[in-house]
Amino acid sequence: MMTQPTVDHSAYRFLLEDHAMPIDLSIREFSDDLAVHFREINAEWIQSMFRLEDTDREVLDNPRTRIIDAGGVILFVEASGIGIVGTCALQKTGASGYELTKMGVRESARGMKAGEFLLAAIIERAQSLNADPLYLLTNTKCAPAIHLYEKLGFQHDVNIMARYGARYQRCDVAMRHVRQHDQIQP
Repeated sequence: MMTQPTVDHSAYRFLLEDHAMPIDLSIREFSDDLAVHFREINAEWIQSMFRLEDTDREVLDNPRTRIIDAGGVILFVEASGIGIVGTCALQKTGASGYELTKMGVRESARGMKAGEFLLAAIIERAQSLNADPLYLLTNTKCAPAIHLYEKLGFQHDVNIMARYGARYQRCDVAMRHVRQHDQIQP
């Protein structure tokens, strides 16, 4: 079992000022008691737009085995007074490669910037793991998510699509995280 790097979660605290009541967001690490949130949040958004595929069910039903024990990471975003509102995973796919996967925010929590907060935290964790490549697979129906990914440094990548895109039937977008000094080759 791989040891996870220690991250100072106090750096992830965030106060959302533009809500009627300020919302304090914080990042939580995976624990078995949070696995139910991982499943519920992801099943909610996937089933609202698509159908759960076998690969979804395998990961959602076995997050410790399929992600954590295999060298990956699952993070959660918690809103004070509300509870767990989002989750995201890094699934190890090679010696240094990670897929950013199973990112979802409860519908009731959208608009709190929880997704952006969570995405920034998972990118920071991926960088601490020297993830290369850090990529994701999605669908054009997820336009708001794609916009967020682009905002935080992901670019569309045909090579990622060719290499990993067949993993999901619904996948028609593949993106790779690119640090400012890197460029994707056509």
